[in-house]
Amino acid sequence: MTQTSDSPPATGQRQSGKGQSGKGQSGKGQPGKGRSGKRAGGRVKDTTPAAELPVAKVAVDIPLAHLDRPFDYLIPERLAADVVPGCRVRVRFSGKLVDGYVLARVATSEHPGRLSYLDRVVSAEPVLTPEVAGLARAVADRYAGTLADVLRLAIPPRHAATEAKPSPPPAGPPDRPAPGPWSRYPAGEAFLAGIAGRRDLRAAWSALPGPEWPDEIALAAATAAAAGRGTVIVVPDVKDLARVDAALTARLGPGQHVCLTAELGPAERYRRWLAVLRGSVRISAGTRAAMFAPVRDLGLVVLWDDGDDLHAERRAPYPHAREVLALRAHRQGAAALIGGFSRTVEVTQLVASGWARTLAGDRGVLRATAPRVRAAADEDELARDGAALSARLPSLALRTARAALAHGPVLVQVPRRGYLAAIACGRCRTQARCTVCSGQLEIAAARQIPHCRWCGAVAANWSCPRCGFTRVRAIVTGAARTAEELGRAFPSVPVRFSGGQSVIAQVPGDPAVVVATPGAEPVAAGGYAGALLMDGWALLGRPSLRAAEEALRKWLNAAALARPDSTVLINADAGLPAVQALIRWDPIGHAERELAEREQLAFPPAVRMAALTGPAAAVEELLGRAGLPAGAEVLGPVPDEHAAAGHGTAEHGPAAEDELPAADDALSADALSADALSADAPVRALVRVPRPEGSALARALQAAQAARSPRKDAGIARVQLDPAELI
Repeated sequence: MTQTSDSPPATGQRQSGKGQSGKGQSGKGQPGKGRSGKRAGGRVKDTTPAAELPVAKVAVDIPLAHLDRPFDYLIPERLAADVVPGCRVRVRFSGKLVDGYVLARVATSEHPGRLSYLDRVVSAEPVLTPEVAGLARAVADRYAGTLADVLRLAIPPRHAATEAKPSPPPAGPPDRPAPGPWSRYPAGEAFLAGIAGRRDLRAAWSALPGPEWPDEIALAAATAAAAGRGTVIVVPDVKDLARVDAALTARLGPGQHVCLTAELGPAERYRRWLAVLRGSVRISAGTRAAMFAPVRDLGLVVLWDDGDDLHAERRAPYPHAREVLALRAHRQGAAALIGGFSRTVEVTQLVASGWARTLAGDRGVLRATAPRVRAAADEDELARDGAALSARLPSLALRTARAALAHGPVLVQVPRRGYLAAIACGRCRTQARCTVCSGQLEIAAARQIPHCRWCGAVAANWSCPRCGFTRVRAIVTGAARTAEELGRAFPSVPVRFSGGQSVIAQVPGDPAVVVATPGAEPVAAGGYAGALLMDGWALLGRPSLRAAEEALRKWLNAAALARPDSTVLINADAGLPAVQALIRWDPIGHAERELAEREQLAFPPAVRMAALTGPAAAVEELLGRAGLPAGAEVLGPVPDEHAAAGHGTAEHGPAAEDELPAADDALSADALSADALSADAPVRALVRVPRPEGSALARALQAAQAARSPRKDAGIARVQLDPAELI
């Protein structure tokens, strides 16, 4: 019997012949065929099925949408003892040996034809737990992806030597800790009591400023461990993970948790992951890959700083750690703690829907722990210094830094890396662009030749195309140039830089100027004596729906490192809502206002959206095949400017913030000419549906991808649900 790729998901069969559509049955190599009954390698083929539950349902590691279903294979008797749900196997699929995971063993198959046998068991270790398998399927369905793609994110590559070694025995549950700094929150002790009582509380956490947040996470995890339950903790980067690691060790002692990061070697990472899988430890902390950690009896998920774009996976199907952990908490009845110093619109939407409740400190405690924030160009300062509104380093900033340096280090946050991130003609101020790709030119260091930020071409003999002038001036100043200027302004104190490939984790409490890009701010011993938040326009002026929210998040993260009695100066217009939210330290009010505006404009998260990118013909075909739900609105397609310019790619997501064009930066008219929507031109389309129709949208796009997958003549269209950036 022949089975096509459109057969029901429960039916699997022998795959052979050309292609991977599952069509046809080939007699070559099947039981009873041929002269010797042997494989090509000479090994005798076992044709006796297992006596009990002889059929294995296998998730094959092939990320093609039309093959996104389990396939049935017979289990030979010689492998019967090793084939367990969750183990790794090798199977013959379309004439090739491929990897897979056993999802279950059953007595019979619904497929009426002949089944192939499993080739071998790679490892009898059940690395795919039923909970993670169900979660991976749910994540794939939510993001219109395939199970194979999600499992590649969830399960690390096997390291045989490490797997052969036993993991240490699990330690007993610790004593329940005292509330500690959680007592500063009106609902803090009640939240910990709920964790101890194994309740599925969900908290939208607005952390109080200061260095206590890692200890607060450790206390919540220790409370869950005392109740005999596990915890998954996800933070944006290794710098934050180091602080959580130290807090967990201080609270629980060594050996009670593991940290999972991509920086670990394959053997060490697999050893730690196995310790979680085997139940040796109940607490797993890490960066976004840890969101799938196979923690036993999960009782708590924690996500710190959910607005950081590092939580968004760059590989298909592009899940976000916030959505995965929220889904995981819902499926397993676990408590959830999601938050940071700021508040995202997505978490505010969870609160508005009733899924989570706000967990924040009262205003009295907040006033005692937060630094004093003021704008460099407020009314009083403008009356004293008329240039404060336009100056990059107004006199108030210099006075504030000088006064703070008498008591300790001063943090200077600069949004852009590099030296001169954008330059212009020194006479007519036309922005300097590359003659090869029209990208913006920059100067990487003092006395260096300008080069293109997009293609890297050197512009040694640049001249202004408008007036012919050959000298340039700065229009966007980077962190390196800022450090140079501050070094001249304060010659008696050291200047330290943190950013890019040179991130500093900690600095001493001695007087120093610390220049850092957002996210790379080091922790100062005892806190910073003052902070300057430079170039607010660079964050607020980004062409992004999230510009104000992201700017406030980065400002709050930096300001939270300052001492309670210090001054934080923001170089931005004091009348802007984001600046006012910073001055009042009111991220919740700002997020609620953002959500209300997006609901009026039908922007995420008030609606669900999908971004389709790829060649114009592929996107048009995908839209034509998708049976979109009622009420769906298609926006576009329009030329994909970033892909057309080679500035960031669809495969790797949006470019980093410091690589985004300046406000006046756009593609040249030639790049967006009339033929920009030719069949092979990269385009982008958005599909918008009401939030209740989000699942229907994902199913429609999954089905359309499955219909296109066997045909490869129209190019590849990337589908991304809930993209972080719409513009």
